[in-house]
Amino acid sequence: MQIGSAAQSVAVGWELYDRTGQALSLGLQGLVQAVPMLLFTLPAGYLADAFDRRKLIVAGLLGITATSLCLFALSETRGSVALIYAVLFLDSTAQRIAWPARTALLPLLVPTELFESAIKWRTALTHASAMLGPALGGFLVAWRPSVAYAFSAAGSSMFALMLLTMRIPHATRIQSGRVLAQIGEGLRFVAENKLLLSSISLDLFAVLLGGADYLLPIYARDILNLKAVGLDPQQALGWLRAAPAAGAACVSLALAHLPPMRRAGASMLWAVAGFGVATLVFGLSRNFWLSLVMLAVSGGLDNVSIVVRQTLVQLAAPNEMRGRVSAVNALFIGSSNQLGGFESGLVAHFFGPVASVVSGGIGTLCIVAAWTGFFPSLRRFGTFSEAARQTP
Repeated sequence: MQIGSAAQSVAVGWELYDRTGQALSLGLQGLVQAVPMLLFTLPAGYLADAFDRRKLIVAGLLGITATSLCLFALSETRGSVALIYAVLFLDSTAQRIAWPARTALLPLLVPTELFESAIKWRTALTHASAMLGPALGGFLVAWRPSVAYAFSAAGSSMFALMLLTMRIPHATRIQSGRVLAQIGEGLRFVAENKLLLSSISLDLFAVLLGGADYLLPIYARDILNLKAVGLDPQQALGWLRAAPAAGAACVSLALAHLPPMRRAGASMLWAVAGFGVATLVFGLSRNFWLSLVMLAVSGGLDNVSIVVRQTLVQLAAPNEMRGRVSAVNALFIGSSNQLGGFESGLVAHFFGPVASVVSGGIGTLCIVAAWTGFFPSLRRFGTFSEAARQTP
């Protein structure tokens, strides 16, 4: 499924920029996908704690399949750009329904002592998919963009069928009814846990400022020197989109074979700082290979941050709270990805894509420096077993 989603993302970005020729169109893509995250993520976290998580995931997957098929039809018929944005809004809504339930399901399937390792392997597979998906998407776009949407629909529907065959242990659920109060409990839990709050918010601002993903179609078509490497812009876009996932997959595999982290907080801070530096260098580069390497480095360092945050989010919360805590995490991180895309496109529209990416890298470094001083608990945080022992 994730390979198809990544291929679809490449196709959507390329079609929007190719048909409008405006950087702002890529920013608007991020905005319409961010709005459902802001509206529906917290209610979805409540649903994940109150109802059958498997059914919620399947419902979301069916919605994702339907939106991919709609994008296929719009691509084949050259439907309006406004309709593409509308479908992206619905696609993001379906993903929000499923995401907290998907995240909260894993601790039921894996023993606590193996959970850090499971997160490492899951992120390795996720990033391997994100590496193959954009590369495949680039070739599919060069052939026919609509094929990428059909491929994505096939992947999400197969995932739904597979999930229906799994045996999932019974989990304690909260009593439904007090929706707003129970959503508020999840927000308070994160706000009162300074370690959780600092790790989630650090990732939020780093991704909000430092991401360059939404501007890659501009770099592939207008900025990088592709004559020296003999690539078409569509193929170059596929490689550029795959590079962060390639770096993340390599780091994930390395982490999976290493002992548990002993200084997880400091590792996260250094990783986010390195992500900012790599983003800055990418923004200034005109050389395709240097740009590719910087994207791979940024993806690898971002993966260290992801492992720390995702492991901490699940181990620091009791089972009946995990859906809502996962929703808070998804709201922060997911919306920052999409709002970061809007911010990048908006700055690129007024000041140019290079200024957008470079200023984002500098902003990320400033955030790391501030969080190092504001949250000493994150700087001092050691092993994940500490978080697990403190869980009610």
